[in-house]
Amino acid sequence: MDKKLKIIHVLHSVGGVDVSLRLITENINSAAFETIIIHGKTDSKKPYLSNTSEILKEFKLPIDREISPVNDLKAIIATARIFRNEKPDVVHAHSAKGGIIARAASIFYKVPVLHTPQAYSFMSEPKGFKRKVFLGIEQFFKNINSTLVASSNSERNRGIKEVGYKVSKALNFNNSINPVLNTDISLGDLKLPANYICTVGRPSFQKNIEMMIEVLKVLKTKQPNIHLVLMGVGEYSPNKEAVEKLISTYGLEDNVTMISWIEREKIFKLIKMSQLYISTARYEGLPYSIIESLALGKACVVSDCDGNRDLVVDSHNGYVIKDGMAVTMANRIFALLEDSTLREQFEKNALVRFEKHFNIENNISNLEAIYKEASA
Repeated sequence: MDKKLKIIHVLHSVGGVDVSLRLITENINSAAFETIIIHGKTDSKKPYLSNTSEILKEFKLPIDREISPVNDLKAIIATARIFRNEKPDVVHAHSAKGGIIARAASIFYKVPVLHTPQAYSFMSEPKGFKRKVFLGIEQFFKNINSTLVASSNSERNRGIKEVGYKVSKALNFNNSINPVLNTDISLGDLKLPANYICTVGRPSFQKNIEMMIEVLKVLKTKQPNIHLVLMGVGEYSPNKEAVEKLISTYGLEDNVTMISWIEREKIFKLIKMSQLYISTARYEGLPYSIIESLALGKACVVSDCDGNRDLVVDSHNGYVIKDGMAVTMANRIFALLEDSTLREQFEKNALVRFEKHFNIENNISNLEAIYKEASA
């Protein structure tokens, strides 16, 4: 029997980054790969499982979302010590913080590091000094034992064109999920109208929920009872007050339901029950909520940004709004709500697209091949 390859994952385990890693560990062949997790002390409390439901070994270090020179240095030193003791064949770093910690630690224990940004941090700053700093950090660390494993083709292209990765050092493994086979779950006391559109995304610069409220304002003039279910309004929602003020200013209180954290299975059901899914994000890696919508056979109307454009093919399984205008998006949504025949065709196309490109049960072998090649 061939020796197992030892893979260490390094990350700040929250949101889509946490979802991504769990999907990898629960689908990768544990007979061929040994998996160890290094993540933050205060992030995910739920244990990580293998594809045989065994609890995986993990180390908790002071890895936080925000920049902290003291804690970051402690995490780098501790990570290097773990590398030295565990002797991994490959390290897979996830998110900006995970990428910095892992690649810095690899200076002290040389090991190939695969980096999956899940949306580059410099994208959070449209211009100015902060963007230059964040981009400069990525440009520096790309030279330290680093290969890009982008979560989408758009992210790979950005890594080549802006960060400066050589084409040969820029790979792609699409974010992927298991087929959603069961949405028969109780929503408890949650009461919603029979017809609604939905989205998942915390109010933030990235998700651009303010534009979504502008879209809803236009939609209400065409369909007064239009209703938006906004999920994912969690503890880190920096623009929540601004969004609530906009809803109040436009008199949309009866047209919006904001839902904080709920189980992923309940999100599946809410998407399944919706008429269609929308996104106004400014940038993404490859958003799980849209992948889930495809898996649930939902048409999508989305902004034209990294990640969104990799999932939705315009006029095939939804619409991609290239001009960034709220009126254009509202018109596209209204057209789909009015034309059930077209919407149903988009829904069928969405499910086919999921099965072909974003089903992890088909795709995990691609990541396994990347690990094997990196370790050679």
